[in-house]
Amino acid sequence: MNTLHLKAHIFVMIATILVAGSFIVTQKLAGLISPFSLILLRFFASAIILAPLIFIKKRYRDKILSTMPRAMVISFFYAGYFVLMFVALETTTALNTGALYTLVPLVTAIFCIFIFKDKITLFQWIVYLIGIVGTLGVVFKADLSLFLSLSLNNGDLIYLVGILFMTFYSITMKTLYKQDDPILLVFCTLLGGALWMAIILAFINEPLNWGLVKDEMIFYMAYLVIATTIITLYLYQKATIILGPKSVMSYIYLTPAIIAVFVYFVDEVTLSFPVIIAITISLIATLILQFKIKN
Repeated sequence: MNTLHLKAHIFVMIATILVAGSFIVTQKLAGLISPFSLILLRFFASAIILAPLIFIKKRYRDKILSTMPRAMVISFFYAGYFVLMFVALETTTALNTGALYTLVPLVTAIFCIFIFKDKITLFQWIVYLIGIVGTLGVVFKADLSLFLSLSLNNGDLIYLVGILFMTFYSITMKTLYKQDDPILLVFCTLLGGALWMAIILAFINEPLNWGLVKDEMIFYMAYLVIATTIITLYLYQKATIILGPKSVMSYIYLTPAIIAVFVYFVDEVTLSFPVIIAITISLIATLILQFKIKN
């Protein structure tokens, strides 16, 4: 593994840890304002923060118009995933979505076969399945009866479409990359995401209610804006160009495991031995895929 690839893997690992933390933070903000308004605030605030870095340099300003069409496509899938997730959660549970989220690496790998002509060996298929098993073990707390009680509903079907959006978000980052500066592409993607959210809010005629985000909620929102929007978009963009969508998306197997570790330290929730085994399985599967997946 060369230095460039190692750096990209570090980027994805940092982004994965930040995203895992966002699940806990989002739970704190849930129900405060409309989820669509929350997403708009997240994208808009992120774009505002980056704006001075973009407009101060002429080489960035000159490329905004040429970058925006591609960024609008990327942001369509990026913002669309969040929209579908929130809509799905109206009729399904976080446990169900957590279980279905484990399909993202496998679905991404399948689409890469057709789009990038990638080849996946039988061993890699097996590792993908092992990764799913390990991640499900964390999601369902290694409780087989809890897993067997899982039943799909309309919300789950909506979230399955969301999984496709997440897959195409990763793929479009790779296919639409034209030697762009990552910061500029991130800014345009955030601006595009804000535009998509504004269109949805105008269509459903919901108030913004941004004034309700105050006190400690401001700090939670700041984490979403800076850590899991600006920074993660930048890190994912850089890493996807180097490693490809399959490799980057395979890190999703670690998300529930990292959340479980966060909960252990923050809320002092004890991790059972079977859950620790499941976390280890997820980690091993992810590591194996990094060595076996070719960009």
